[in-house]
Amino acid sequence: AKAVGARVFATAGSDEKCAACLALGADASINYRTHDFQTEVARLTDGQGVDVILDMVAGSYVAKEVQSLCEDGRLVIIAVQGGVHSEFDAGLVLRRRLTVTGSTLRPRSVAFKALIAQACLRSVWPLLINGKIRPVIHSTFDAADAAQAHMLMESNRHVGKIVLTWEKSS
Repeated sequence: AKAVGARVFATAGSDEKCAACLALGADASINYRTHDFQTEVARLTDGQGVDVILDMVAGSYVAKEVQSLCEDGRLVIIAVQGGVHSEFDAGLVLRRRLTVTGSTLRPRSVAFKALIAQACLRSVWPLLINGKIRPVIHSTFDAADAAQAHMLMESNRHVGKIVLTWEKSS
């Protein structure tokens, strides 16, 4: 989002992860364990709200996210780590002309996934090549050490991806 000129707010569950988000280019980072993100978004936007929210939590967060959107804002649910049931002000969705949508690739056809891959090659790959965006890799483990990698993932102490590698067989 920063690479294409958007103002970016991130949420994270620790001050260290918030600092990492800022170092990666976020304009603001909110520790959701110590601050109410709805209040912070209102403060950061002078009460206007944000255009787009990418939600990996869902559940009880949806109501606050709907409140945090500006007119014509969009909430995109991309995971449901906080649960699949939500209650929110549907009247607010109508009055502000909000869009609440979701997306997952698992059930989509191979042809649909191919179209996404082609769009990524056109739009995202050049940003990777010219260094405007870069993957964040926390650590790399040999596949034989997958249990250690999984323990790190479960600890939630990492920032970025945990990668498993396999040696090529001759």
